[in-house]
Amino acid sequence: MNKYRSHTITGGILLVSFVVCLIISSFMNSAHAAGMSHLQKENVPSAANLTLNEKTKLLQLAGFPEDNEKAAAIRNIRVIPGGQSIGIKLNTFGVLVVGHHLIDASGGKLSPGEKAGIRVGDMIVEINGKKIEKMQDISQFVQQAGKEAEPLQVTIRRNAKMVRTELQPLKDEKEQSYKIGLYIRDSASGIGTLTFVEPESGKYGALGHVIADADTKKPIIVQGGEIVKSKVTSIEKGRNGNPGEKLAQFSAGQKKLGDIKRNSPYGIFGQLNEPISGNMKKESYPVALSHEVKEGPAKILTVIDGEKVESYDVEIVSTIPQKYPATKGMVLKVTDKRLLDKTGGIVQGMSGSPIIQNGKVIGAVTHVFVNDPTSGYGVHIEWMLNEAGVSLTETEQREAS
Repeated sequence: MNKYRSHTITGGILLVSFVVCLIISSFMNSAHAAGMSHLQKENVPSAANLTLNEKTKLLQLAGFPEDNEKAAAIRNIRVIPGGQSIGIKLNTFGVLVVGHHLIDASGGKLSPGEKAGIRVGDMIVEINGKKIEKMQDISQFVQQAGKEAEPLQVTIRRNAKMVRTELQPLKDEKEQSYKIGLYIRDSASGIGTLTFVEPESGKYGALGHVIADADTKKPIIVQGGEIVKSKVTSIEKGRNGNPGEKLAQFSAGQKKLGDIKRNSPYGIFGQLNEPISGNMKKESYPVALSHEVKEGPAKILTVIDGEKVESYDVEIVSTIPQKYPATKGMVLKVTDKRLLDKTGGIVQGMSGSPIIQNGKVIGAVTHVFVNDPTSGYGVHIEWMLNEAGVSLTETEQREAS
């Protein structure tokens, strides 16, 4: 009996404790729900009042792709993929200083330009208040200032700043003419590959990376330029430690195909005047955002002989969904035996070759790995479209119009 009574008492205590716990739990849940209700009343209206851009940023920060409406607008953009080899001629903003040299003056050897504090990479934009656009603009000022023994008032652009200095030309005793001891250049040229043309606007993008001066290694600030047809004449095959190169030719007098309005980290951009060549693809392709690009097979379009654009197999080794513009978003590897046999992989001059995956343009080839010419980087197409001024959303399109 005592044992039975003991079990009964214990069971009763446990039952009472269980009931009490239920009551406390119910109370706590009610209090918590009331507190959450209060928080929701404060936070939900502010979230509901977010603008479309704020909602997009909120989703992006949370790791989600852009909302369906915006993504659909982007996916509706169609471009004609390129692959053609193009000649590029850039006009600089002013005259670019690419080096110093010494003058055999009566007082010894020296460089007046270096003495005046003018550096390699500076752009001479004004002399004595007059705008300088080409090298010929400088010579008349130099000779006159030398004869009159008056210093030149020079304005240079150094990065984003304007700097003013005085430059006194000196007479070269050997050549009997006045000089300033500077190597200068007013244009640059090279070859690259067209990436895309937006058929409605005629805007194009090419190269996939910035054009830097060969001597100063600094990005060229352009004041106009043009693209022309180019013909690939031969290939220097790439090897480990020695990137290969497309050798192509174009003449200065060739007909302009389009202008160059922008030289940015994502390539060159402008307006196309007429089709690049007869084998320009007629059909347009949709584009893919960075989060839509997948690891796996893809193709590139490029020229390795003459003007014929051909398709070659590559593998997307890795891709990074990017919330903000970046020049290196993909790593790709050439798998096509024909291209490997001919070029060794990715070579200089191939930059800008469009990359196509699953029927969509996803980006462009930009750089080769020096120690592995079969592999290189690619830039996502959305950043090139943005630089070209092609509206990515319906909202941007309405604002632009």
